[in-house]
Amino acid sequence: MLNIVLFGPPGAGKGTQSEKLIEQYQLKHLSTGDIFRANIKGETELGTLAKSYIDKGALVPDEVTINMLKAELEKNPNAKGFIFDGFPRTTPQAEALDELLASLDTSISVMLALEVAEEELKARLLERAKTSGRTDDADPAIIQNRIDTYNSQTAPVKNFYADQQKLQEINGLGSIDEITDRLFSAIDTLD
Repeated sequence: MLNIVLFGPPGAGKGTQSEKLIEQYQLKHLSTGDIFRANIKGETELGTLAKSYIDKGALVPDEVTINMLKAELEKNPNAKGFIFDGFPRTTPQAEALDELLASLDTSISVMLALEVAEEELKARLLERAKTSGRTDDADPAIIQNRIDTYNSQTAPVKNFYADQQKLQEINGLGSIDEITDRLFSAIDTLD
């Protein structure tokens, strides 16, 4: 089973590239944001619990997120693999994900980390704001805060996978197709 954590700062191209990976390798996309929204809309027990935190402006506890991911994994027993989007964001989340996958007799195959210089990220986000309607992409102060948060809180998760020899850093500069080719190459050389 091919299980990928697609990783990178805001504006690195994760959304664009995850679509290419899903198509190429027939992976199931697991976006924690999408899973939260579906559970809340469906008024599941976990969705109601998550909503109680979100409504207070608090982060949803890792245990709730992991339980939602477990339910999604169990709904897809015949999947060729999964691409994790938006999770893990912290080392404790990465540890919890490893435990969950081990309980299902699988593991993360690779973390593909898109590496893009900060100035390029800012330019991409400002450009995306023109067509996406996302106000958080249009404000330079918010963009800087998102990048700073990524660097201080999320980027250290790379060390967790580096320690397991599962980190592949991918140059995130160039055309979409060039970046896609680099990602495919990294996956195709896995054991």
